[in-house]
Amino acid sequence: MINKRLLVKSLLAHNDENSFYDKKRFINIGEKEGKAKFLKHVCALANSNPENNSFIVVGVEDEDNRIVGTDFFDDSKIQNLVNAYLDNPPFISYENIPFPHLPEGKVVGLVTIRSNGKLCSLRRNIWKYYGGSVFFRDGSMSMPKVFDIKIKDTNSKVVAEIEQHARNNIELTLNGVIDFINNKHKDLESHYKVFKEQFVVCWAGVAKKVSQPEDKGGDKIYYSRVDIELINEQVRLFYSALDEVEITADDSAFSMTEYVHLGLNQHQKYYPLETVTITFNDNGSYKIDSTLLFEPPQYDKKLLHHVYNTNNVLLDKLKKGVPLSTVEKKDMVNLPATYLICALNGFEDAKEKLDDYRWIIKEYDRSVYESLKESLRVLRKVKYN
Repeated sequence: MINKRLLVKSLLAHNDENSFYDKKRFINIGEKEGKAKFLKHVCALANSNPENNSFIVVGVEDEDNRIVGTDFFDDSKIQNLVNAYLDNPPFISYENIPFPHLPEGKVVGLVTIRSNGKLCSLRRNIWKYYGGSVFFRDGSMSMPKVFDIKIKDTNSKVVAEIEQHARNNIELTLNGVIDFINNKHKDLESHYKVFKEQFVVCWAGVAKKVSQPEDKGGDKIYYSRVDIELINEQVRLFYSALDEVEITADDSAFSMTEYVHLGLNQHQKYYPLETVTITFNDNGSYKIDSTLLFEPPQYDKKLLHHVYNTNNVLLDKLKKGVPLSTVEKKDMVNLPATYLICALNGFEDAKEKLDDYRWIIKEYDRSVYESLKESLRVLRKVKYN
């Protein structure tokens, strides 16, 4: 098992950006330009490394390799994005790696790319890149190539050495469990479970028991302020300061079901969003499967037009610096969730509003901004499912 925190450190310490490794301050696949550049780098790294893994480290300053972190990125559907835009798409994963010095909610993103052995290219036009384009790494740059196109392996040995240096050991695992329970979440209810004598999963949160009849499964415990880590690999599997999560585990699998709180006015309820199950095998491997459960609430279009227009007026006032009334401040608290409902009911501009005004909202109120990020995350999951 590879300790992903050690892997990130090895990549940063011993390598400049090259044909198997790139680093970014952040990525933004919510906008066309950011999505196009991300796909270009994935394509180039896959073509330049047909026999080994390639990596993109996110949350690092380019000039001095300083680890500054990025927002937790919960997007289990990133493979679907790559499949939609690339021919011969590589296998890709995005993992959130916690570092002790980073603020709460900040992690380092690790994108791992594995070629399928065939030439990867853009399937269709996106931003300023044309469908059919092929990219390769030229030093630290991802460049288009139109002649002498041939994939060849040049990095297998050096990548294997880097991954070998990042192998886990029992000391790191024990330290990780103790740090998670005693330091990171000493104010929360914390648990750990060992699977197949090899893997350790830790989770913490605020527990709430909900009484139910026996015929509906009996009492259930839900967690908010949830943090879940696969300690062996130093990977944060889930993090949320808002939503509620149901957690179940048996001898070989760990499962979490996330719920989102949605509704208009006082009529709100929890809707199941997604179930993620990690199945651990006796041979030291594991797989992660996710199932989207979300069925968005539907509302009368006339009512939603009123909500949508009210939100637009609020954003316009924020942009112009006009003070908000007491009632408008209360509406601002619910703005990201109501825009989310509008987007799920066919208002295509609602997501663009959240994207376009995210920095203005961040300056106005950090808690509203956190809610905005949650709304965009739900929309990503639904879009790429």
